[in-house]
Amino acid sequence: MSVEIDVIIDSNLWQALPQADAIVRRAIAAAAIHSGSSKGTPEVAIMLTDDADIRILNRQWRKIDKATNVLSFPATPMPGAPAESLGDIAIAFETLQREASDEGKPFENHLSHLAVHGFLHLVGYDHENDEDAEEMESLERKVLADLDIPDPYFP
Repeated sequence: MSVEIDVIIDSNLWQALPQADAIVRRAIAAAAIHSGSSKGTPEVAIMLTDDADIRILNRQWRKIDKATNVLSFPATPMPGAPAESLGDIAIAFETLQREASDEGKPFENHLSHLAVHGFLHLVGYDHENDEDAEEMESLERKVLADLDIPDPYFP
């Protein structure tokens, strides 16, 4: 699958990582290759934001009033119409930075992982039960290995 990727930098915090746009694009492109084929070239929008804004989104859409690392919003295609958009992903700088530090991972690697994770949600993967989680995590590992990023679940 090829995918058109739009990256929106919505917080000045991301200026600390000028290559964030390229990192996200590379991760999403790799995830798209592994996730199967699709007709056309669907779009994905990734918003690189901060904890304050992702908290608002989390509260609005999931009724959880706290910041989180990544949110995915799959698009709902019209029946019989080609999928023009897979959906949107939001990634929070401060939560990502804190998790990377706590887990001893490079910030860039964790950003790649969250971009891949968010993308897989857009194409139908989930982790609501152990079996689904293992399937999703296995695919995440494959994608990240192709990017020369170590297994994020076993540092």
